[in-house]
Amino acid sequence: MSGRFVFFCRVALVAAAVCAGVAQAAIPIEQWAHASGARIYLVQSPSIPMVDVQINVDGGSRRDPAGKTGLAGVTAGQFQSGVRAHAGQPARDENALAAAWVDLGAQFSASAGSDRFTVQLRSLTDPAILPRAVALAAQQLAAPAWPERVWQRDRERSVAALREALNRPGTRAQQAFLPAVYGDHPYGRYTTPESLQAISVDDMQAFYRRHMNACRAQVVIVGAVDRAGAQAIADPLLNAIAPHGCATLGEVPEVRPLARAAEQRLPFEAAQAQILIGQPGIARNHPDFFALLVGNHVLGGGGFTSRLTLAVREQRGLTYGVYSNFSPGRHAGAFQIGMTTRPDQADEAVRVVRETLSAYLADGPTEAELQAAKDFLINGFALRIDSNRKLLDNVANIAWNGLPLDYLDTWTEQIRRLTREQVRDAMRRALQADRMVTVVVGGQPAAAR
Repeated sequence: MSGRFVFFCRVALVAAAVCAGVAQAAIPIEQWAHASGARIYLVQSPSIPMVDVQINVDGGSRRDPAGKTGLAGVTAGQFQSGVRAHAGQPARDENALAAAWVDLGAQFSASAGSDRFTVQLRSLTDPAILPRAVALAAQQLAAPAWPERVWQRDRERSVAALREALNRPGTRAQQAFLPAVYGDHPYGRYTTPESLQAISVDDMQAFYRRHMNACRAQVVIVGAVDRAGAQAIADPLLNAIAPHGCATLGEVPEVRPLARAAEQRLPFEAAQAQILIGQPGIARNHPDFFALLVGNHVLGGGGFTSRLTLAVREQRGLTYGVYSNFSPGRHAGAFQIGMTTRPDQADEAVRVVRETLSAYLADGPTEAELQAAKDFLINGFALRIDSNRKLLDNVANIAWNGLPLDYLDTWTEQIRRLTREQVRDAMRRALQADRMVTVVVGGQPAAAR
């Protein structure tokens, strides 16, 4: 066991030595359909004897049933709590399961985001290890146990953590901001102690069987395997979930744009007021994605060089940090500006942010700002794909959002050819300064000073 662990760590270190050359080369992505209906995506990376596998299905929190927000997340979170006996392999509780993965020197995990339910496997390609790692992963996919006692224990911990989080202004701000931006769209829901208390093991089992199905799965494989080797990995994993069938999933509505500005001021005793300003943004496959990536870098995504940082922090000293970002998903994710400030400065901070945003939307970036943003993003591109795991995430992003298979090969050129006018016009199309949601938690009204 210890020898395998050391070897695994050494292999991870080798990645740094080869990633620079890989990052500059074309990244051919092979794609084909599995007999189950799943789509398989493969990037062969033979330099390191390792393989990373990711399976994505339409089972994120946007699929949580009413009153049970958090179901996707806890279903994933309880995935390591044990397995039933399956295909000649013994049942294992959470400790035995963890020990089995350690013995293989491999990793297996599950997670749930807003849109997808994801499982990931990482293993050495050593023929004495990889088949056993795939078999154990297949057992987890086919026969997760979700023991009642483990869920009862973990639910108590999670409920306590959620209640403690309500003592933080950032939590209160997000809980006000999300429904204000998204309305009744599932993106606007958040997990509460009450919604966790309503979730049972039966709910997890039903959710898993409904959404973890092979017919709509996307399997992304990056590593030292050829197509035949990738197929040999995908087959047992997809066969493990094929019995779940292919239930029809209802359509999730699109996020509606805001009709007007809205503002919420929530009292809260804290040393710092929390401010969030934003509105619905774009879906990930939007044609303006690259222009908005550059435009937001100039506005508030570029750290100390951004417009918002210069106006709010450097020139007026109203905050230690301010940011802006887009969170695109299958639907229009939020555009958000966030910062903290002294409670008696909250009104001024909001005013400066609004003025800075309006001026930026009116004029767009300067040529110097545009070039600096391009240089930063282009020069940092290699760091986005400098490991198998990062490359896996990028290819999964391509598959999930229906992006072109040469997306990574053309990424820097998409950034390089943008003009100042294109960035300005894209930001204007995406954002309306007069229709933003503003949430201030803990601010001190002027009359109270």
